[in-house]
Amino acid sequence: MPLRTVKQYMEGLRDSREVYVKGQRVADVTQHPDLAICIGHGANAYSLAHEPELRETFTFEQAGDVRNRHFEPLTSPDALRRRSILIEEHTRQARSTLNLTKAVGTDALAALHATSVAVDREHGTEYGARVAAFRERCASGDLSLVLAQTDVKGDRSLAPHQQPDPDMYVHIVERRSDGIVVRGAKAHTTMTPAADELIVLPTRAMSESDADYAVAFAIPVATPGLRLICGPLPDHRRSELEAPVSGVNIEMETLTVFDDVFVPWERVFLAGEFRHAAALATTFATFHRFTAISYKLPFAELALGCAVAMAELNGTAKAGHVREKIGKLVHYQEILRACIHGAWAEALPAEGGLFLPNPVYTNTAKFHFASQFHDVVRILQDIAGGMMITAPGAADLASPETGPWVRKYLQGAAGTDAETRLRLLHLIRDLTASDFGGYNLVVTLHGEGSLQAQLLQTLRDTDLTAPLAAVERIIGPLPAIAATSPSALPVLR
Repeated sequence: MPLRTVKQYMEGLRDSREVYVKGQRVADVTQHPDLAICIGHGANAYSLAHEPELRETFTFEQAGDVRNRHFEPLTSPDALRRRSILIEEHTRQARSTLNLTKAVGTDALAALHATSVAVDREHGTEYGARVAAFRERCASGDLSLVLAQTDVKGDRSLAPHQQPDPDMYVHIVERRSDGIVVRGAKAHTTMTPAADELIVLPTRAMSESDADYAVAFAIPVATPGLRLICGPLPDHRRSELEAPVSGVNIEMETLTVFDDVFVPWERVFLAGEFRHAAALATTFATFHRFTAISYKLPFAELALGCAVAMAELNGTAKAGHVREKIGKLVHYQEILRACIHGAWAEALPAEGGLFLPNPVYTNTAKFHFASQFHDVVRILQDIAGGMMITAPGAADLASPETGPWVRKYLQGAAGTDAETRLRLLHLIRDLTASDFGGYNLVVTLHGEGSLQAQLLQTLRDTDLTAPLAAVERIIGPLPAIAATSPSALPVLR
């Protein structure tokens, strides 16, 4: 089956999906003005795959079919390398904003593939075959698929089964001969109104008392009972000069409500096998954080480019303190790049013939770019100066009355014309000080898991044998720890 076109993708979104914007149901997501930027952004996974110069990056051949490379099985370190290049280039083409309509869903498929092998082996289930069949349907049909994982959680000090309202975590409320019925809600699910399919995964470890919450499945976005409540959306009326990124490419988030949604058994991938909920959640997190570190590289690249260009246009490029700040941005970019390389080059064999990105490199990179992101923004704003938020806009530049004054007084160093300087100032504002910039500050901190989650996962996956052996070589045995392998460190691991 050939790759879908943008037109075919758009036609697939015209169905009975229940999407709400500003409290009102949307009749057609492809025609709603407030959704236009996000839906257009969702389409770039299809338009870019048809670009001749990007074909090798975006497609591969399997069984005689040309398929989107998002669906390439991750069966080797080199396959992970190709996926990283795909995510990086996809984000670069979208002006530093990743379109998750294929990326996050295929991260979830990889985790389901690996985890279902272990579940089937222990419980005699058929989840592996179901995952494989669903994956083939999505890959051969070139479908877009997104993820809902983070439950709304209610009182976070309580386990799912302890919540006063049992619907604070998505759970099974009925088991039928033909499937299950689920209820609950997932928070900040990305790009769901722009996708064909939605995958649902558990968000945490579960106990036996939480068995009904240990559930994973996939449903079409138009499934009855699935309700998508959109968060704030970008202003589609802004000019391209003033919103060069967020006015062209930006994602949307929804509160995703499951109001007694029916899921047929062939689409159920976990249903009560509570001991595997944690493994599924953390395996997904590792695959998805690999995607995250890959899509952050183009932002680091863009931030560095903006800083250098702004320093040149302001005439401060030779100032020592500016050069020092730019050097820090170089470190930010290159440490991230090195960790990405380590993550795929040192990948680990996983269940089902897959390779898992090295968890230590992956979580180290994720923590690095998230924990340092606010400093990167501060440096960029410092180099740009206050003009980034006080500069005139597109209408002022175009006006015959004000345009000449804007062009005269906003020239840059070495005769740089005012329009070029304005475009750069507004680009930095859009990235760091607009509504979109504020969104970036939060989503970089919390997206793909919190900083604490990355620290804990790094510690769990780090082999501490060699560091302790280095101490023992100097002071002798450490009987209180007696660590000869990572598994001998239950407190640390």
